[in-house]
Amino acid sequence: MSDRTVIPFGPQHPVLPEPIHLDLVLEDETVVEAIPQIGYIHRGLEKLVEKKDFQQYTFVAERICGICSFMHGMGYCMSLESIMDVKIPDRADFLRTIWAELSRMHSHLLWLGLLADAFGFESLFMHSWRLREQVLDIFEETTGGRVIFSVCEIGGVKKDISSETLKKINDTMYVIEKELTELTTVFFKDSSVKYRTKGVGVLSKQLAFELGAVGPMGKASGLNFDMRTQGYAAYKHLDFTPVIDTEGDSYARTSVRIKEIFQSIDLIRQAISLIPEGDIKVKVTGNPNGEHFTRVEQPRGEVIYYTKANGTKFLDRVRVRTPTFANVPALLETLKGCSLADVPILILTIDPCISCTER
Repeated sequence: MSDRTVIPFGPQHPVLPEPIHLDLVLEDETVVEAIPQIGYIHRGLEKLVEKKDFQQYTFVAERICGICSFMHGMGYCMSLESIMDVKIPDRADFLRTIWAELSRMHSHLLWLGLLADAFGFESLFMHSWRLREQVLDIFEETTGGRVIFSVCEIGGVKKDISSETLKKINDTMYVIEKELTELTTVFFKDSSVKYRTKGVGVLSKQLAFELGAVGPMGKASGLNFDMRTQGYAAYKHLDFTPVIDTEGDSYARTSVRIKEIFQSIDLIRQAISLIPEGDIKVKVTGNPNGEHFTRVEQPRGEVIYYTKANGTKFLDRVRVRTPTFANVPALLETLKGCSLADVPILILTIDPCISCTER
């Protein structure tokens, strides 16, 4: 038996977009165990609920993560709206859905560029982020922000999107779809990508279920688990089926995310075609009293918002269970038995968001 070596991987590493830290136990070049070190960054955002009232905390929730910022704000607002029995206007539901799917597109395109960079495909990295810029331009035009949007509020949304802008967004979706089809052909067909991803980091459906994998991590292993099918916001009016693969390897996780970008384009088109006229928010009075669990499908998977209110303007508790936190056990399982050279790619295939995890 070879001697075992423990080497640190992260929190600073050329491939890592986020400061994830793993202690890798190696036998020669093979990983036999990975030990995560959670808590490199601690911001105390959940503790801030004691100092910021329930309206102000919407802005704090958005700052849990820059990439998922809109959906964090949306999840928090949905939870408070359930406690306060607030029914937001249908148009607000559709606007939230459009922005949520744009967030999924910008997150997946960011990840796609990082994966290309990990392979050494610098031109693909730049092209992926060039497409992402078009999505961020839409955000800037419709919300005023490119990272933090502050457009979601308890009772609806703060800004409307005109018919002319909606048409412009719809036209842009066709442009992005055409360019994305050309771009992703490389990821689906290039031999070097297949060599680095096919059969690497396999996670079975049973293990994915037992370890609680969510989002593309679980879907790539055959788990048909997507919170959007529960029909929150405007998803109950849209026609879609979650993207599922069964291979459970790095290639499958890559495939699921790429196909989800195309699916988001279709959902945005549907939402634009069905969006009703009307108000975008309702007036909210009083203070919340009660507790509620809200589940939203972020780009990386299911996020849970638990809020507990006591009838005052300050909440007792806000607890967020983010998808990266849920996917860490599955990641550790896929790392067992892989070579050291495959570790960066495997970490990227869960699309880690450590700012979400270390709140």
